[in-house]
Amino acid sequence: MALGSVAVLDPGKARETAKRLLAQVRLGHDPARDKITARSKAAETFGALLPRFLERQRARLKPRSYEETERHLKAHAKPLHGYSIEALERRTIATRLAEIEKRSGPAASNRVRTSLSAFFTWAAREGYVDANPVAFTNKAIENGGRDRVLSDAELATVWRVLADDQYGAIVRLLMLTGARRDEIASLRWSEIDLDAATITLPPARTKNRREHLIPLSKPALAILATQPRRSEADGSDRDHVFGRGAGRGFQDWSGSKADLDARIAAARKGKALDWTLHDFRRSLSTALHERFGVLPHVVETILGHADGHKAGVAGVYNKAVYLDERRRALERWGTHVVAAVTGIPKSGAVVNLRKR
Repeated sequence: MALGSVAVLDPGKARETAKRLLAQVRLGHDPARDKITARSKAAETFGALLPRFLERQRARLKPRSYEETERHLKAHAKPLHGYSIEALERRTIATRLAEIEKRSGPAASNRVRTSLSAFFTWAAREGYVDANPVAFTNKAIENGGRDRVLSDAELATVWRVLADDQYGAIVRLLMLTGARRDEIASLRWSEIDLDAATITLPPARTKNRREHLIPLSKPALAILATQPRRSEADGSDRDHVFGRGAGRGFQDWSGSKADLDARIAAARKGKALDWTLHDFRRSLSTALHERFGVLPHVVETILGHADGHKAGVAGVYNKAVYLDERRRALERWGTHVVAAVTGIPKSGAVVNLRKR
């Protein structure tokens, strides 16, 4: 073994090192091999192993779930990337999770914790670590499920301050349809029938793994009809309605939401609004049940929940179950939103809701 350069290594220290190494050899150790192993393990960092794990997850998870896992491990866990995978301890993980909780909230911390645990479980099965350091770290305390329902005035405020851009169109469609965030953000033109005024989501794009039909009200249809069908970059046909045309849907969530919240606070004279995009689903459901008297099973079908009435033969042959009822309900909701935004009831009429 080379002990070091004669220009910098003291001969006395070199002899001491040599004696120590010879003693290890006599005891059956291999210092040269140990040095190579240590160097190899030092190169096995969190960041170096992450691409292999994400490649595996991409094949296993739904697109939305994969994107969340990728964001958790690439963005939130970035401070851990330089650590040797074997050197990462529970305390280091717990400290990082606490930082995420402080900055992004308990829900974000718990979601990142889940992704980290999956990563280290994979690493243990691959032989890189002996145990999962995420195990026995504390979960952040969440306040339970939200029960927030936005008032008409709050819905109108959100709508009015939206910009005429992709994020604005997505938020308006979420408000009008009650769809889940990624169902609209990753919407493809092949899933839209403008003539029939419907969106048909394939099983791979729904939470319950069933085809889901979304009737489009006149305001929702008008928003989709104005979206460009060709890429501004090269003039080619766009696959996704939103996003940058690079094979993925819309991605800029945090920045867009922060900008929107700032405009909402300005419109409310400095008072912030406690809301999430998912609150639209709850607000729509509550209004359809309480104000418009829509039957619960129709509302549940609008929301794309897995319901008992879709099981068995009915679930196989009646793909458009309650379509007429859903269309009428969403048309009434669209008219209601129009009235809240404009202050003028427009029964069944198409109103220009673009920002002035």
